[in-house]
Amino acid sequence: MTRRIRLIVLGVGIAAFSAAMLLAFTGMPRFGGDVHAYRDAAVAASYGHDTANAVSSINFDQRGFDTFGEETILFCAVVGVAALLRPVHRERRREVSDAGHVLESTGLLVYVLFPLTVVLAVNVVAHGAVTPGGGFQGGVILSTGIHLLYVGGRYSLLRKLRPLGWFQQGEALGVVLFGALGIAGAALGSALFANVIPQGQLSDFISAGTVPLFNVAVGMTVCSSVVVLLASFLDQALAIRAERGNGSGPDPRSGPEEGTAS
Repeated sequence: MTRRIRLIVLGVGIAAFSAAMLLAFTGMPRFGGDVHAYRDAAVAASYGHDTANAVSSINFDQRGFDTFGEETILFCAVVGVAALLRPVHRERRREVSDAGHVLESTGLLVYVLFPLTVVLAVNVVAHGAVTPGGGFQGGVILSTGIHLLYVGGRYSLLRKLRPLGWFQQGEALGVVLFGALGIAGAALGSALFANVIPQGQLSDFISAGTVPLFNVAVGMTVCSSVVVLLASFLDQALAIRAERGNGSGPDPRSGPEEGTAS
């Protein structure tokens, strides 16, 4: 293909995209107005399936296939980052101790906040169908809450409480569970990602049909993904060092053999 043809194809694509965007923007409701067809339809559908949290209903009930794509993108992105950050053949892992200095007030605050954060995360995921929150938010809270131990200078304890093999499997299991719930809708005679189980009573803890199950699946994936991601970055910053004498010159990150987590 010549340069002239490529420019013609590019120009046609830009013109078509511009025309489509122009039609879309000119057809949108006026900003700040009280007419919003999508909002009205989404809220009505949320109440129709007894889901008090309209956002969770939109994410998992009304556009579950889109959310499955977003979850898969997160999964693939974390796998790619973890692969890039793993030790290469000229690097080795060293032991990291807890010998760093941490203020007593910081350590005490971590011990108070750690269990509270874990409980809060479980609550956000469990009530994602009836209150603001859900699997995305709860997964991030839980994963970052676990890493409060690092802030408190307990890196060795953190490594014991977050066995990476479990979280690596949990990340994949969450994606598989989400996909299986979506296929179950089609297998039971409805549409893909359809809400096919009884919805219960609006605002009850057990309500909204499949929405709580999707929240759990997303919570597993998000929590596991963030844990794997943070573990990879911490390993690179604290534990992984280039081998000496490999002919590549001194490693600017090299330090004492026994490092600290603080």
